Amino acid sequence: MSRRMRRRMRRRRRMAFTMIELLVVIVILGVLAAIALPRFADSKRKAYLAAMKSDLRNVVSAAESHFAEDGTYANWNGPTPTNQITLTFVGTLDGWVATASHAAVPGIVCRIERGPAAGAATEPVCQ
Repeated sequence: MSRRMRRRMRRRRRMAFTMIELLVVIVILGVLAAIALPRFADSKRKAYLAAMKSDLRNVVSAAESHFAEDGTYANWNGPTPTNQITLTFVGTLDGWVATASHAAVPGIVCRIERGPAAGAATEPVCQ
């Protein structure tokens, strides 16, 4: 082989990745993905809880508007919830209870109420 050919082959060897280098990169990417995915799932859960609380705050505003017009919370169905949120509203003459749940967060229900026993409506509580 000529001298020129040997130089070219050395350059090619330097530019190529070995299998070990590629495996190390893949392992590092796997570790990073394993760290990032649970954090992303927790962010989604927090977003669903925030959406439920927001819908319940809308219920408070709408229920108080209804009470100002009619003088009662009874016979009112409540506002329309946003995507995948199940909203329930039970009104009486002088109080109400509203709950919200989300299909993507099973087992967690947010609740807010107002009435003689509960006092003024404050922030929604999720359990």
